[in-house]
Amino acid sequence: MSFETGLPLSADSPEASANQDAMPDTAPRSENRTPRADETAAKTEHFVPETPRHKRFEYNEADPFSGTADMKKADTPTLRAFALLEHLVAADGPVSLADIAHEVDAPKASLHRMLASLEAGGLVIREPGQKNAYVIGPRLAQLGLGVMMHSGARRLRHAILSRLVSDLGETCNLTMLHETEVLYLDRMEAPWPLRLDLKPGSHVPAYCSASGKLLLAMLPTQQRSILVRALQLERFTPNTITDPELLEAELDRVAHKGIAVDNEEFVVGIVCVAAPVIDEQNQCVAAIAVHAPVSRAPLSRALEFVPRLQDAAKELAKTF
Repeated sequence: MSFETGLPLSADSPEASANQDAMPDTAPRSENRTPRADETAAKTEHFVPETPRHKRFEYNEADPFSGTADMKKADTPTLRAFALLEHLVAADGPVSLADIAHEVDAPKASLHRMLASLEAGGLVIREPGQKNAYVIGPRLAQLGLGVMMHSGARRLRHAILSRLVSDLGETCNLTMLHETEVLYLDRMEAPWPLRLDLKPGSHVPAYCSASGKLLLAMLPTQQRSILVRALQLERFTPNTITDPELLEAELDRVAHKGIAVDNEEFVVGIVCVAAPVIDEQNQCVAAIAVHAPVSRAPLSRALEFVPRLQDAAKELAKTF
């Protein structure tokens, strides 16, 4: 029926045709009819999901951590404990729980639980006589030494030491301070029959060796003074300094000159000269030294090696 005339629509009228086109096709379809082109296309066109591509990290020798940005941003209990250990390592002395809570972005209760776990594992200890003051423990110190002794940089350091021995013709060593003693990180012997048998990993007293006096001299003054007063200054030779005041005066001279000598203070007949290895943060991280018997290289001769020692120290600094 037409809304305008009120009469039934004719099958041939334009309005009837328009209404038929607009109505949905509800008539049953024969199974044998030929499908329309658009139906065929819809059936043959399948959705193929995009294959996910996995991110591939490549090792970059120039920047070993260039592909691990997500890893560095990770926040896990293990990494939080590691950050706490880094904080203690960087501190000049014992740090109280209150100081740690003030400087580290973590609840005090959480820090206390982490410190208790680390203390139980020997990674941190409480400084005697100071309530809740923490320092690195023996297990962590031993781990650090193991890293220094067996890191990938050891081969490069040994090559630098080998060239130095070839240039000077005398035995050279690379050392660092371990508690109150000098630890030999590496040592290269000169091809002479007269030598000291001190292999990497050996310890010698700090106060009567050139490297030890140098490493002590580079410590903060107050820390150095406390350490010197705590040392048992045993006499090894007639030249060993056993008076704490004389030793501190000697360390002041060493700090001013930037080099240290062992004038037959540890072993009679052996002299030694040491230079500091300074890293990018202007911290003394190690010492490099040359030693020889006085019969072959008296102290005046050994002091002539200082410029070459300092050159080697600059090369070694790049490996720390």
